[in-house]
Amino acid sequence: MTADSKLLKFGIPKGSLEAQTLELMRKSGWRISVGDRSYIPRVDDSSLSCRLLRPQEMPRYIADGTLDAGITGSDWIVENGVDLVEVESFIYSKTSLQPTRWVLCVPERSPIQRLEDLEGKRVATEMVSFTRRIFAERRVHVDVEFSWGVTEAKAADGLVDAVVEVTETGSSLRANGLRIIEELLTSTPVLVANHQAWADEWKQAKIRQIAVLLKGALDAENRVGIKMNVPRDKLDSVIALLPSITAPTVAPLYAAPALGGKQWFAIDTVIDEATVRELFPKLLEAGAVGIIEYPLNKII
Repeated sequence: MTADSKLLKFGIPKGSLEAQTLELMRKSGWRISVGDRSYIPRVDDSSLSCRLLRPQEMPRYIADGTLDAGITGSDWIVENGVDLVEVESFIYSKTSLQPTRWVLCVPERSPIQRLEDLEGKRVATEMVSFTRRIFAERRVHVDVEFSWGVTEAKAADGLVDAVVEVTETGSSLRANGLRIIEELLTSTPVLVANHQAWADEWKQAKIRQIAVLLKGALDAENRVGIKMNVPRDKLDSVIALLPSITAPTVAPLYAAPALGGKQWFAIDTVIDEATVRELFPKLLEAGAVGIIEYPLNKII
């Protein structure tokens, strides 16, 4: 492979995952800018060529080689029925993007209580292929139609008997007068590649680089680093309070006269940000001094 051919064609999901993915890429070390009318983002890495695509169609373009890799929802890989290499899955925690669920819903007043009760009925969804497979596996004959949007309203208005819709908390479904009768699939954002790209040594290394840095940036979310000084006789009490992701780093300090001849130690560790307000007063009471909190970009 020549230097000029070292280019990874990478898909960025457009829509609900877009802003979170671009911010995550920024934290990982890539600055990607998207114009108002452009689907070809600019990126500060000459070995990376990005495209904006809907997650629904991303798996197809990765599978056929138009793209080498990209981030999409695991649900759309299932829907498209393609064979891809799953490199890493993510939970976009700080951006509140949690795993989503595809659920089978009916109007609140519907007599239908389970999937099998839909025999001969009409179901609307974006996930047509997946839904047809589910009903076929359960040997229930239904008319599954593609929904272009406002899927929830179609069941609420009586246009269809049921819908297969995506949700995080179910609050929107309840607000539209729908009742969940079965959860069919859980989905998370995933970094995937096609087999041809994964078999290429340089491309696989590039994809792994992206995966490691994305995961490192995600692992750093909602966590902070803290440093403090502690006298020897208080060391065990302070360490016992620290809920670190690994054992804290403890290093002896130079025993200067200003320290009163006592042996002091510096402690450095990583904690969940949510614990700070409860933890700091306890650390002070246990004997720690000079506590410093600092942000983290990545944990690898």
